[in-house]
Amino acid sequence: MKRCLMIACLSSLNPSGGTQRLPRAIGMSLAKELIFSARVLDGQEAKAVGLISHVLEQNQEGDAAYRKALDLAREFLPQGPVAMRVAKLAINQGMEVSSLMLKFVTIPTKDRLEGLLAFKEKRPPRYKGE
Repeated sequence: MKRCLMIACLSSLNPSGGTQRLPRAIGMSLAKELIFSARVLDGQEAKAVGLISHVLEQNQEGDAAYRKALDLAREFLPQGPVAMRVAKLAINQGMEVSSLMLKFVTIPTKDRLEGLLAFKEKRPPRYKGE
């Protein structure tokens, strides 16, 4: 049996927010179809419509989704904490957040300077979240 791992798209849904967020994630007509019919999608269908990021075969230990989430977290971890926070804000808030406001948050940070210096010195950056 395949297990689904929801990564970003709807993982923050609360019961009252699905009718607002689902159309933004998968389009109005498909959202209406799923909400009105109360149809449950299997993992492959959910991935095909962009509702989830990964469909995994369950492993013997029963923790395939957990292991995939850890792999993704390890991939995200080296990125600058300030930049990640701002990116998350921009993604979550969408059109409600101006790009100018996001620049004002990141430009004065030590992490931005570290990233520029690391690029110049051709080395991995050492971000501190400052």
